Order: sequence, then structure tokens, then C-alpha cells
Amino acid sequence: MRPLGAITRGTTNPNRLRRVDNWIAVTLGAVLARAEDPLVVDLGYGASPVTTLELRRRLLRLPGPRVRVVGLEIDPERVAVAQPFADPPGLSFQRGGFELAGLAPTVVRAFNVLRQYDLDAVPGAWAAMTATGAILVEGTCDELGRLASWVTVSAGVPQTLTLASRLSTLDTPATLAERLPKCLIHHNVPGRPIHALLSTLDTAWRAAAPLSTFGPRQRWRHAVEATRAAGWPVLDRPARWRLGELTVPYSCLV
Repeated sequence: MRPLGAITRGTTNPNRLRRVDNWIAVTLGAVLARAEDPLVVDLGYGASPVTTLELRRRLLRLPGPRVRVVGLEIDPERVAVAQPFADPPGLSFQRGGFELAGLAPTVVRAFNVLRQYDLDAVPGAWAAMTATGAILVEGTCDELGRLASWVTVSAGVPQTLTLASRLSTLDTPATLAERLPKCLIHHNVPGRPIHALLSTLDTAWRAAAPLSTFGPRQRWRHAVEATRAAGWPVLDRPARWRLGELTVPYSCLV
């Protein structure tokens, strides 16, 4: 099967994707536990397979059938570099792109990939990666994984958006705008919903500055609560908020 896509920069760092990995384990763990053959594809792991190895290690903690992880790269040289780290059948590496090398995974993680494509390539990539029923987690993050955002996509349709940050180093939620997924980053302009969401969160964060005495987690939680009180349909519970996360239905951004 001919791989669909283009070779991207491939830069990566250890622990860069820990926030989305932990979110997948908690949020999609039940989906993986119910799957007869829980397969997770890590699409576009880059020049080093380190984040694929970390993903597998984090998912091995889940109850139920042992999750299999397949790292896919469109660059054959990167596939060759990763082969010494393979541990079949639980961990393997193959050449592939948006067509997922003919696999039918339960979950696909594609991070810092579509950010390097044109905006009009996003719908087709989403459709290809979810064509066999997979839940796609697609997003972007900074080089150290301190700022991140991602969307979940089912059957080619975005379902949720999650914003995540390392609160101990967060200056202002406005900086999350730099790491929005490709589908939203060009829409972050006045008058658009994503701009309004970030502005509301940023205003709430600034208003909660006195709570910094009690730590950034309390400040963030208060900001999220204020954002919800302002009318945004914030999902999840405070246990997730205190980790520096905020998730909303994608429908409120269109």
C-alpha cells in the first residue's frame, strides 16, 4: 500500500508527549479495554522512536488486554533507525502514512504532523486515519511538551478540543494559541469562537492572580470554573483541570 503524506521535519524530545499520553490512558483507556485487539498507531513519530516507546510504556499500565503499539513513519530511514527498539508483537515499526499501512487500530495518535501541512489537507487526513473506525487524537505541542492542544476525531469529524499546559511555567493561557491544532490556528482571530475561548480563559487566569499564593493549580482551576461560568461547555472534572487541562466540545468552536 502506497503511503499517503509527505516527510516532515521529524524533531522530537523525550517526554514531549507525556500530557497527551496520560490523557489517552485516562480518557480512552476504557475504549482500549473493551477492544478485542487494542491496537494504537503512533503516526509520524519522527527521527527518534522515543515518544512511541513512552506511549507504549504508559499504555501497558491499563487493565484488560495488553495494548499493541505500532509506530508508523513515511520516511524509510526513520523506520530503519527504530527497528532495534521493536519488541514484537507488542511494539513494532512500519512504513506508512495517513492510510495507516492497512491497519485497523482502535486509537491513532498523530502529533506535530498536520501542523506542517496546508490547512486544506486536514479533512482528507482525518478521514483517512479514521476510515476503519479509529479514534484519532491529533494535535501539536512545543518542543518540551509544556504547551499542547489536541482534537479527538471520529469518522472524520472533530469531537473535542483539549488545551493543556505545565502550570508551573505558564505565563498566560494566551500562549496556547501558538500550539493550536492546524484546524484552528488560522481561525484564532477576533470574532471567531476559538479566539473568544482563549480570551475568556486568559481573562479568567489574570483575574485569578491572587490565588497564585495557593499555587498555579488552584489558579488554573478557578480560571476554568470562571470560563465555564461564562457559558463555555467545559467537560471533565476538576481532577483533570488541576493538571492544567481544559476540554470543550468541538461543536462550540464552529
